[in-house]
Amino acid sequence: MERTGLRPIDELIQLAKNGNGLAFTALWDRHIDQLRSYIKNRFKNIDDYDVDDICSRSFEKAFRQIHNYDETRSQFLTWLSTIARNTALDSLEKEKRVHPKNQIVYLDDDSQSSGFEGIPDQTEDALNTLIKTESEEERIKYIDRLPDLYRTVARKRLIDGMKYDEIAENMDLELNTVKTRLRRAKQMMDSMRADSGE
Repeated sequence: MERTGLRPIDELIQLAKNGNGLAFTALWDRHIDQLRSYIKNRFKNIDDYDVDDICSRSFEKAFRQIHNYDETRSQFLTWLSTIARNTALDSLEKEKRVHPKNQIVYLDDDSQSSGFEGIPDQTEDALNTLIKTESEEERIKYIDRLPDLYRTVARKRLIDGMKYDEIAENMDLELNTVKTRLRRAKQMMDSMRADSGE
């Protein structure tokens, strides 16, 4: 790689600004643990699954807005944390409107710690329906337009037919991270379909 005189983080940011999805994935890898810790410490009432969802949505927003990032005004992690904080606040505000009494659902003690086994997986149901009703060629068309962060997981699930736990093991990711990325991938693919009128 040609030496630019920039710090590695600045090079990644510049590449991401130029539309390089791999550079943005590298920014994810470099900052995701810090961002998770920031959300967990700042918002004590948000569970791990929602933390991952907020992080994914925050990176998605950052990916769309990367051209607005000004390295002379703040560090990338500070900018990203601001996006995450606003995303978390929006999420809490929406939750307050949907569930004004903020009821808490307790799982039985013998449930797995993640809670996924006791909760119906609407994302998986929706993805299974998508697999049955859409041709592989159509799926590939939309999957290839996803940001790298979501493309690999979506391809493994929707094209290769791998299960969530297989994807998690294969990619060395947490199960809830796989589910969150697949949910976001489906939302983005639905949006693409709506935009194309299909």
